[in-house]
Amino acid sequence: MARNFRFNCGLVYVSEQGYMLSRAGVPRHSIIKKFAGEGISRLEDLISVLSKLSRGARVPLEYIHYKQRHQRKSVLVTIDRHEWYAPPQIYKRDDRSGLWTAKLALQQESPLLISGIYPVENHAGSCTSEVSPKDYRPEQVSQESTDGVTTMEISGELVAEGPNAQDDSDNGTKKGRVEENISEDGNVVVDCSLNERREERLDESGSVEDAVLRDYHGAALVEATSVAERVIEPTLVMFEVHVPSSCMLDGVHSQQFFGTGVIVYHSQTMGLVAVDKNTVAVPVCDVMLSFAAFPIEIPAEVVFLHPFHNFALVAYDPSALGAAAASMVRAAELLPEPALRRGDSVFLVGLSRSLQATSRKSIVTNPSAAVNIGSSDVPRYRATNMEVIELDTDFGSTFSGVLTDERGRVQALWGSFSTQLKYGSSSSEEHQFVRGIPIYKISQLVDRITSGTEGPPRLINGLRRPMPCIRILEVELYPTLLSKARSFGLSDAWIQALVKKDPLRRQVLRVKGCFAGSKTENLLEQGDMVLAINKQPVTCFRDIEDACQSLDNSSHDDGKLDLTIFRQGNEIELLVGTDVRDGNGAKRAINWCGGILQEPYPAVRALGFLPAEGHGVYVARWCHGSPAHRHGLFALQWIVEVNGKPTPNLDTFVDVTKAIEHGEFVRVRTIHLNGKPRVLTLKQDLHYWPTWELRFDPETAMWRRKVIKSLDSGVV
Repeated sequence: MARNFRFNCGLVYVSEQGYMLSRAGVPRHSIIKKFAGEGISRLEDLISVLSKLSRGARVPLEYIHYKQRHQRKSVLVTIDRHEWYAPPQIYKRDDRSGLWTAKLALQQESPLLISGIYPVENHAGSCTSEVSPKDYRPEQVSQESTDGVTTMEISGELVAEGPNAQDDSDNGTKKGRVEENISEDGNVVVDCSLNERREERLDESGSVEDAVLRDYHGAALVEATSVAERVIEPTLVMFEVHVPSSCMLDGVHSQQFFGTGVIVYHSQTMGLVAVDKNTVAVPVCDVMLSFAAFPIEIPAEVVFLHPFHNFALVAYDPSALGAAAASMVRAAELLPEPALRRGDSVFLVGLSRSLQATSRKSIVTNPSAAVNIGSSDVPRYRATNMEVIELDTDFGSTFSGVLTDERGRVQALWGSFSTQLKYGSSSSEEHQFVRGIPIYKISQLVDRITSGTEGPPRLINGLRRPMPCIRILEVELYPTLLSKARSFGLSDAWIQALVKKDPLRRQVLRVKGCFAGSKTENLLEQGDMVLAINKQPVTCFRDIEDACQSLDNSSHDDGKLDLTIFRQGNEIELLVGTDVRDGNGAKRAINWCGGILQEPYPAVRALGFLPAEGHGVYVARWCHGSPAHRHGLFALQWIVEVNGKPTPNLDTFVDVTKAIEHGEFVRVRTIHLNGKPRVLTLKQDLHYWPTWELRFDPETAMWRRKVIKSLDSGVV
């Protein structure tokens, strides 16, 4: 390699970036020259510097690339705060056995290991083997862009993805197109992929002169073009989200996301930012916030993901801003009512890539367009049972922000939606579109969090706060025009009642499907028309939500709704139960033989099928080169038996696989999403692929990595 690239032997060469260097934008085939201000000439120098760092530290790194060997590039490297991976290790080939054996690269007294991240008892089996689970990417990638890309298969289809499409640049770029289609009922069915250019920025100094603050703040006011822009700019935040490849759960389709959020709550102890779920899709991620009010960048944590609606809440520590920044950052004023109407004027305000506020006055063309997003090849979150706001003009499909009135009061979150557009029978492409998300639901949720509502506690900035749960009817609905409903036999009396209830929409809600495992399963059927709840006509999704919320406020709550259903020409009364869901998302994952296992998440259950034999062990992904890869244990299926023993949940699965030793053959029975059963045999390899789990620890609000079973002789 040194001869081919004309470098001296012994330099620190980046063969594969991994997560930490990939997040910083360091490409493959780079030579590290300086790390944390110290020169790096050999691997021992890098280990020495790394041993002095602690979790969460952000330090500069300088490197050169073989294509631009005369130009040094500088980036910021963030040391992982969570236990995404095993501690740093050194691998050495044993010529007698032909195996690569590993040992810890750092001493146990290193700050990196004693900061509460890696318990000592887990060192002996933490083989870093999860090096290749990348994105589900159905698009074709050129040979140049695949230089350094890790491949992964899903259900037998080979796909490739890499966080840096150009490995000779500091920036990570993703590409896509925009297309729109409208269904016959007028529902939004548009999308494009989330594609933006990322720029690395060095940390600003914590102490800034007052004169600089005045100049910065004054410049922002001068450049603002409207009252709404001046008012809302201090509340806007730019998101940079990175998902580790070792734990891409819940069907997340990429490792890097960017978008704009708005501060909805700010106090001395907690700040909350609302953002769309196309920017923050899963709780297992690293989030960095850049504030428009002040040039500072701080980490944040995902605290709530709405199970249905396309928004998430992210918390930050106001004390990390410093006194100067905290005085300039503020929360936006939310204006949930009255609702927007067609023809109303609004201001679309967001941030550019350079953190400059941009605004445009627009007209509402449709305040209640129903979103209808189809299922993707790999089940992942998609907005359901939502009405969004459409404008006559905007800034394009990748621009997000907020919609405000002329006084800068927020009326909606201008968020990004993601889906897959399919071309023919086999090809598909990621797409996104942007629409307005009414702020009322976000405002209600923030009020419940800040008022101390009842719910499971969560540690936020060192304080335990109860987080609300959401009562929902786990059924996917879609609106149908009353003119079409009449053709299905709906009576004139009901049509008149629904028109009287909502003369603008003139629609009825129909059932598209029930979530498997929900209380609506086997009660509601596809095509049912929901006419009324508790004898009150319903015409939109908000009517359903209000009815569910009224159950929480009722003193004698049985959790059931009295639904009036029109089914195949007959009017039926049904008592249907509701489900209570939290906003935590995935909380646990297990890596066994290179397969990433988790409980079935809502996007899987939305397909309406769970195996009767047991559905607690779902294969979400698999790692390239692992036993799961070599023996065909692909994603999109459940493991229902191991060596003839049922595995209905993850705990039982762990107990069964603990008894299996290194090198043993394992018989696995699976059931695919399409219901097809299969039996396969794989050989367990605990030397390179130990069994480990990643679990969210509510006591510390950190993700912990624990080795379940490994080959003790493999790591010393």
